[in-house]
Amino acid sequence: MIPNDLIAKAAMDRRLAEIVGPVIEDLGYELVRIRLMSGKSTTLQIMAEKPEGGIEVEDCAEISTAVSAALDVEDPILDTYTLEVSSPGIDRPLTRLKDFETFEGYEAKIETTELIDGRRRFKGELAGVEDDEVLINIEEGTVGLKFEWLSDAKLVLTDDLIKEMLKARKDAGVLNETAFDDIETETGSEED
Repeated sequence: MIPNDLIAKAAMDRRLAEIVGPVIEDLGYELVRIRLMSGKSTTLQIMAEKPEGGIEVEDCAEISTAVSAALDVEDPILDTYTLEVSSPGIDRPLTRLKDFETFEGYEAKIETTELIDGRRRFKGELAGVEDDEVLINIEEGTVGLKFEWLSDAKLVLTDDLIKEMLKARKDAGVLNETAFDDIETETGSEED
C-alpha cells in the first residue's frame, strides 16, 4: 500500500503509514489519515475506520495495541510520543477517492495544490467521482478536480450531516436512544 498525500502528507507520515497501514488492515480496518505532529510534545495521530464506516472505542484500543507493538519493533520515531487513535469524526477528512463517492450529496471544502481557474479553495456539494476526478457543485456549476491535485478535503459540519450520521449509528445499532432515558439517580438520606 503506497499512501497518497491526503492520507500521509509528510515523508515521515508516509513512512509511518507503510509500517502501520498493513497492521491496521490485518485487523480489518482502513487507515484514513496519519499525522506525526510536533510541538511541546509529539503526537502520532491515526484516524481509522471499518470498511463499511464507523469505529468504536474498543476498535481504537485494539488498533492502538497492535500499532504500538509494530512501532516498538520498527522504532521510526526518535522522540517520545503519544499515540492517538480515533475515528475520522463527523466533519471528517476526505482522503481516499472512495470517500468522495461515499459522501456524495454532502457539503465539503476542498483545497488544491495548484491554482485551478484562479483559485485553490472550493466549497460546495460533492457530486461523486468520474474516473480520477472528484466532482463538486459550486456556484459556477460542477467542477471536476483531479484527485492528485487535492491537498486537503473535508466534510463541512452541517445539521444535515449530523442528523444523517446519528441516524446511521442508530440504524447500525450503535446508538441506543433508550439508554439516554435510563439514567439512574442515587438518593441518599440526610441526617439532621
